[in-house]
Amino acid sequence: MKPLFKAIALGCGLIAANVQATTAEDIQSFTLKNGMKILVLEDNSIPNANMYIFWKVGSRNERPGITGLSHFFEHMMFNGAKKYGPKMFDRTMEANGGANNAYTTENLTVYTDWFPADTIEVIFDLEADRIRDLAIDEKMVESERGVVTSERSTGLENSNFRAIQEEVKSAAFRAHPYSWSVIGHQSDIENWALKDLQDFYKTYYAPNNAIVVIAGDVKFAQVKQLSEQYFEPIPAQPAPAKVHTVEPEQKGERRVYLQKKSVSTPNMLMAYHIPATSHEDYYALDILNDILSSGNSSRLYKGLVDAQIATDIFTYMPEAFDPNLFYVYGVAAKDVSAQKMERAFITEINKVIKEGVTEKELQKVKNRKTVGFYRNMATINGKANTIGTYETFFGDYHELFNATEAYAKVTLDDIQRVAKTYLKKSNRTVGILSSKEDTNENDY
Repeated sequence: MKPLFKAIALGCGLIAANVQATTAEDIQSFTLKNGMKILVLEDNSIPNANMYIFWKVGSRNERPGITGLSHFFEHMMFNGAKKYGPKMFDRTMEANGGANNAYTTENLTVYTDWFPADTIEVIFDLEADRIRDLAIDEKMVESERGVVTSERSTGLENSNFRAIQEEVKSAAFRAHPYSWSVIGHQSDIENWALKDLQDFYKTYYAPNNAIVVIAGDVKFAQVKQLSEQYFEPIPAQPAPAKVHTVEPEQKGERRVYLQKKSVSTPNMLMAYHIPATSHEDYYALDILNDILSSGNSSRLYKGLVDAQIATDIFTYMPEAFDPNLFYVYGVAAKDVSAQKMERAFITEINKVIKEGVTEKELQKVKNRKTVGFYRNMATINGKANTIGTYETFFGDYHELFNATEAYAKVTLDDIQRVAKTYLKKSNRTVGILSSKEDTNENDY
């Protein structure tokens, strides 16, 4: 991921006094002849605009032998094409007062451009160049291969969470490509062939595999004309192969242990299988996620941090096209064993399963979700990102405008039901990271 400070200045941090409320009717869309879908939101609250390009490619679209290619292309897309050579994308963007960023997940690769509205044609030209004519140069590939190798090793060394998550994912998934990390396996990184890259780029960076969201001080007619001029001539490609693999039901707890000498206290990661984001249980699970770990009054904070069992806790559920994992993470306090911390986590989770949560807890999170929704929709950056996210994961941006109602409908019974359904022992994988070698189940 690229540095965010310029993006914050241009997009995330500018909440104008005359913020425009957004309705579904404010969003206009069209599809180019090559299959690229464009969503447009006219918003003149500030004289800026942004372009989000959601490419439907992530690590779930890889296979053994080419793992990590999605993340690798996030790097490559900034390294030159036919018209704008190496390093020229950033330099041209900055010369025109803009900034950019990108990120890769298990499901998507997303590129974001923030710019003064009157430079919009330059942005179209830049993006069209790298979508149509990216330079997959052998020398540049080798350079970036080294960068990614360093990023992988440094990340695993410096981030205990990344180190333990890699082990837990590989144990929790036996079949589905979510089993490997987004950055890929080192042996694959070392052995990608030039043809692997060329085929991957042609397949997944085809215009019919993208959703583009443009929001800000723009006009629909202007965006349509520029899209037809710059994007429409780029040829479509055959649709990428669908991911058919379905992870078999997990029927018993799995455990992994990881030793790392630099760890001062044990770390623990529990992962529970949950449905895809588009599933009807998404909103109840998302609220449960907040009840468990959002803020100092959350269940896990009070039960572990206040009790001096853990120094850090969080839960996390990624947006996903396919069934994925609900993560529960903790770092033990001084002189607290992994076993004691794990029991404390399970005790708190089991309370929700057996007793449910209170109306006060539920309403507090619902209020927070509503505030967060409107805060996200207060900037053109938040609007573009949220519109694109709902279009990709829920299949229709209109679902965005049903979100607050969907959260409001979640009941106490729903929270207890999803906790009981998904946060059960047979459905979890537990990872322990410690400085000591595991000798038996009672000695962490």
